[in-house]
Amino acid sequence: MQLSNEEEEDYNLSLSKFESMLKTNKVLFFDSEEFEEIILHYLDIGKANLAKKALKLALDQHPKSTGLKLVQVEMLVFDDKLELAEKLLNELYAIEPTNEEIYIQKANIYSKRDQHEKAVELLKIALEYTDDYADVYNLIGMEYLFMDNLEKAKESFIKCLEEDLEDQSALYNVVYCFEFLDQNEEAIAYLNQYIDKNPYSEIAWHQMGRLYYGIKDYENAIRAFDYATLIDENFLGAFMERAKAFERLKKYKEAIESYNRTIELDDATSYALLRIGKCYERLGNKVLALKYYNKTVHEDPLLDKGWIAITDFYVRQKNFQKALFFVNKALAIDNQNRLYWKRYATINKQMNFFEEAEFGYRKAVEFGDYELDTWLFWVDILQFLGEFDSAIQTLLQASEYFPEENEIEYRLAGLYFMLQDTTKGKFHLSNGLRLNFDNYILIEDLFPVVWSNKEVKNYISKYKK
Repeated sequence: MQLSNEEEEDYNLSLSKFESMLKTNKVLFFDSEEFEEIILHYLDIGKANLAKKALKLALDQHPKSTGLKLVQVEMLVFDDKLELAEKLLNELYAIEPTNEEIYIQKANIYSKRDQHEKAVELLKIALEYTDDYADVYNLIGMEYLFMDNLEKAKESFIKCLEEDLEDQSALYNVVYCFEFLDQNEEAIAYLNQYIDKNPYSEIAWHQMGRLYYGIKDYENAIRAFDYATLIDENFLGAFMERAKAFERLKKYKEAIESYNRTIELDDATSYALLRIGKCYERLGNKVLALKYYNKTVHEDPLLDKGWIAITDFYVRQKNFQKALFFVNKALAIDNQNRLYWKRYATINKQMNFFEEAEFGYRKAVEFGDYELDTWLFWVDILQFLGEFDSAIQTLLQASEYFPEENEIEYRLAGLYFMLQDTTKGKFHLSNGLRLNFDNYILIEDLFPVVWSNKEVKNYISKYKK
C-alpha cells in the first residue's frame, strides 16, 4: 500500500510518539488504527518484542477493537499458537461474520496445518466480502502453489493482476507457473497482452526477454531486455541477461558493453569478468582476455571456472608450462576439485610427464570424475607405464559405470592377452566384438604385440563369419 505524503508524515509521527513514550514510561493515547500500523511496522522489521508491547498497550486502550484482535491473531499464528488464534477468530466471527480478514486468517491457520484445500475454500468466502480482490486472489494462488496445482495457481495470479496490474509478486508467479508447465509460448502471449495494458513495466519486459532466451529467440530477447533497461536504466539483471543473449548471437562487442554496464551499476562480479574475458578471447584479443581472466580469479579465488578459463587459455596456446603453473595455483586453493585434477593430468600428459599424469587422473576419479574419457586416459597411461594389473583393476572399476562399453572390453582383452591370460582375453574380446565389431582396430592401435598374435586375428575373423 502506497502512502500519501501526509499519511507518511502521520505514520512517522505515530512511531516517534510511541518510541518516546517507551523511553519516558508515560502512557499516551493512540487510536486503534495508529496502533495497528505501529504493530505491523515492528513485525515487518522483525522486532517481535516491540510489536507485542505495542499490542498489549493497544488492547488495554481498545479492548473491543476487531482490527487489533485480528493483529493479535496474526501474531499468534506467527508464534505457531494456532489453537489460541483459532479460538479468538471464532469469537470474532460471532461478532463480525462478514469481516473478510477473519476468513483470511482462518485460511492462514489451515495453510500452516498443510490443509490447503480448506484454506482455498475460506479464501473464496473472503472474496465475497473483500474490497481487495487482488490480495485474496494472490493468497489463493499461493495455496494452489503449495498443492502443486500450477494451472489453478496460474489462473489465480492472472485474476490478481486483472485487479492490480502493479502486483509484481503475482507477475513473477504467473511467469513461474507458465515456465513450470513448459508453456513458454503461452507465457510470451500473456505478457504481450499484459504489456498492452502496462507498457512501462520493466519486470514484464525482463520476464519476456528471459522467456525468449529460453526458446533460443535471442533477437527478440535482446529487444525485450532493451525495453526493460530503457524503463529502468539501473536494471542490472536485464543488462546481464542482454549480454548473455548477445553472446549467443556471437555479437561479442555488444556483449562486453552490456557486461560492463553491470559492473558500472554494482561491484564487479566474477561471472561478468569471466564472460568479458571469454568474449575478448573469441574476438581474438588475447591480452584483454587474459587480463579479465586474472581479474576473475582475483575477485573470487574459489570460482573454479576462472582458474579453468586461464588454464584452458594457455593450453589452447600450447603454453603447457604456464597452464601447469595456473592449475597448480588452483589446486593449492582447492585440492579436491576434479576439474582441476583432470586438467593437471592432461597438461602433464602433453608434457610427457606420465607419472604425474597418472596421479592426476587417479585424483580426478577419486574426487568424482566418472567420465569415460577420464577412465580411458588413465588406463592408457597405466598401460604405457607397464602397470598392466593396475590398468585391469581400473578398467573393471570403470565397467561398473559403463557395463556395455566396447572400448573398455577391447582394452581388457588386450591387457589380459599381454598377461598371457588367454581365457579372460577371449572373453573380453568377444564382448568387444559383440558390442561394436568395427572397433577391433583398437587392439591393433593399442596392443601391437597382441595384434601380431595369429590366434587373436583368427578369433576376430571367425567372429566376423
